[in-house]
Amino acid sequence: MPRSFLPFLLAFILLRLVFWFATFPNPDEAYYWLWGQYPALSYYDHPPLEAWVQGLFTAVLGRSTFVLRLPNLLSNAILFYTYYQIIRYLYSEKSQQSFWLVVLLVLSSPLYFLFLALAWHDHLLITLSLASTYLFIRFLDSYIENGTGESWRLYGAAGTIALALLSKYNAVFVMLGFVATLIVDKRLRPLWRDLRLYLAGAITLTALIPIFLWNLFNDFQSFRYYVDRSVGANNFSLRFSPFFNFLLFSVLLVSPIICLGFFRGLKGSMQQSKIRSIYPTVAFWVFILSTVALTIISLLSAALYYWNITAYLLLFPLLPAVFGAVSGQQSAVSKGRGLTNNLQASTSTSSASHALPKRLFVAAQCYGLLFATLLVLHYSVLPLSAFFDKESDPDSRMLFGWEQIEAAIKTETEAVGRNRFLATTDYRSASALAYQLNDKTVMAISDRVDQFDFWYTNDAPFKGRNALLLSDDWHPLQPELLAQFDRTSEQTTIAIVRFGIWIKNYYLVKGYGFRGGKVS
Repeated sequence: MPRSFLPFLLAFILLRLVFWFATFPNPDEAYYWLWGQYPALSYYDHPPLEAWVQGLFTAVLGRSTFVLRLPNLLSNAILFYTYYQIIRYLYSEKSQQSFWLVVLLVLSSPLYFLFLALAWHDHLLITLSLASTYLFIRFLDSYIENGTGESWRLYGAAGTIALALLSKYNAVFVMLGFVATLIVDKRLRPLWRDLRLYLAGAITLTALIPIFLWNLFNDFQSFRYYVDRSVGANNFSLRFSPFFNFLLFSVLLVSPIICLGFFRGLKGSMQQSKIRSIYPTVAFWVFILSTVALTIISLLSAALYYWNITAYLLLFPLLPAVFGAVSGQQSAVSKGRGLTNNLQASTSTSSASHALPKRLFVAAQCYGLLFATLLVLHYSVLPLSAFFDKESDPDSRMLFGWEQIEAAIKTETEAVGRNRFLATTDYRSASALAYQLNDKTVMAISDRVDQFDFWYTNDAPFKGRNALLLSDDWHPLQPELLAQFDRTSEQTTIAIVRFGIWIKNYYLVKGYGFRGGKVS
């Protein structure tokens, strides 16, 4: 590794470790951890793989912040190993500098720094999608070269994209990129008559079996949720605010400098007519189909910037040529497939068109470090929103104060009895409380449909029992809920303050004699 890279790498690693070991779970991290305590074929909000992983790790290693994010550590290792293999394939085994440049650029993208660190579904989606595309490209290149290809790579690509689909439905955009590549490249069209392609498709579709069965037994609620959320079938009017938000946050969170590098790298590789590797074609179609589809969705309904997170994965290995890291290196594949040789030629003979000044690489690192530092401070030390509007960013404020809430609940439990049940007014607070107490019986009582509705389908187990009800200003207790008890206490305010700065208030109410009604 070049010595100039080392300070940046150490800084990113330190920030990542602080996040992994010192940060209370984001509400959705706790939510998905809770899913793992209720094994099922699938779940309402997302496919099941992250929940299965969390359930397995918790069952074997117990509950802790380290165990919660240990799957991230493993998936990150696999991700960067896959990038190492891609760099070796594109730039030869000697191109260590290119690999470390890619590592630093991935870490300096705020989008990937955050989503590779959070114990959400995305870290599995990212890792498995990259592994699948690499295997698929290697199969296609060998097929073009010898007319046969290595079957195990095709089946490996199918298996890993199936797992990616089991992680998050966004994997479908990667699959569409595969299909588009097979359609547009004439050399690959004979594959449509190859039985192996359809066997690979069948392997991929196995991912849908548990998802379909869960939906079959639950009135297709998950599918309906995603259609309503993403397509907005009831209203097809153009919405320019979500559109501009999607584009703006995509550029800012990927990093403007890296986006410029993506454009230069993809343009340079696609313009080289002598390139025999399919890599630029797959990279182009995975990127363009995902980006165009989500842009259209943002105009019709709403699309979040991170839904497009798989679109950029294959573009990172194009950046060494853009930043000049491979200048003068001998490529192992240049003799056969010509990808790196042509990229080097483009940077050496037309640097004004494709190469970026090296100072922009440093600027990209500084941009990423600034965002990463602010993110870690925001999630681990104090929400930065606490210095501004008191009502803003309620999600991040929910990461703080749970030890204080646990102490209050233990005190109030003596008043309501050990047979009490715990409930909050939102899935986020219910999940965070369940994680803090290591108690999977905490429930959410809210108007929003969430996974709790599938765990608590009737009120019979709660009738006659006392309860502790936790709420906040974001989701206050409703009079209809309080009326379902024989009597309730005055609310106790739990003010969450850190370093003398107020973050938020929680409210705890004791309910006696639950008579029945809505429990989730």
